[in-house]
Amino acid sequence: MTHPSEDRTRIDDLQRVSAEVANRLESLGISLSGSESPYDLARILEAVERFEMAVETRGGDLMVDEGPGGETREPDDRHFVLPLRRADETVERYLERLALARENVLLHPPKQ
Repeated sequence: MTHPSEDRTRIDDLQRVSAEVANRLESLGISLSGSESPYDLARILEAVERFEMAVETRGGDLMVDEGPGGETREPDDRHFVLPLRRADETVERYLERLALARENVLLHPPKQ
């Protein structure tokens, strides 16, 4: 049995980490409704990181392809631009689109 103060600490830690993840996603221009669970936020972040790794393996430059707030003005390659979440898009649908975008990046010829 856990002590109530330990439970409170865990809850506080989960809220802090969730806020950090949400801030990171929003800094990339990914829309969040605020109703995403900590699990949803973690899954989105993991999918974004997998996409970014795919871009890097194909020679993309994340500093160029991921502009501030999700505004990419001159990407190296349009395939390397992180897909943004639509305002009405569910977490599941966005994760599907991210996975498809990652697959497309991995099929794309490497940047010379």
